[in-house]
Amino acid sequence: MALLTPDVGEVQLLKYMLNAATPDNVKYHLYTNNKTPAEADVLSQFTSSASATGYNGPLTLTGSSWTLGTSSGTTTATYATITFSYTTTETVYGYYVTNNAATSLLWAEVFNSGSPFQIPVGGGTVNVTPKISLD
Repeated sequence: MALLTPDVGEVQLLKYMLNAATPDNVKYHLYTNNKTPAEADVLSQFTSSASATGYNGPLTLTGSSWTLGTSSGTTTATYATITFSYTTTETVYGYYVTNNAATSLLWAEVFNSGSPFQIPVGGGTVNVTPKISLD
């Protein structure tokens, strides 16, 4: 499945675009409930894995570290690969993105291949390479 911006995220992102709200850094969170993102989603529908032992998230992505480029009419923002780590077992289904205060859901995505990911008993990592394209 592709990245999905639910209605609440669309409202917040439009506020940022129109200078009706001040944009800030975003936070990437992994989620542990078996959920496919949908238009009507709100933040409380995603179960964060923040309670798992050794979980290093959520991870803050700074605005100045995104790389922007345009090719064939498509503009893409990319960020270096981010790594979530654990020291114990966990099952993760995807990620969701919030504002820096973690009060607004902006977008979410279920992992396509290999989902869910089962972190082994001894711990492990999940890598995500953030990329957003607009046509």
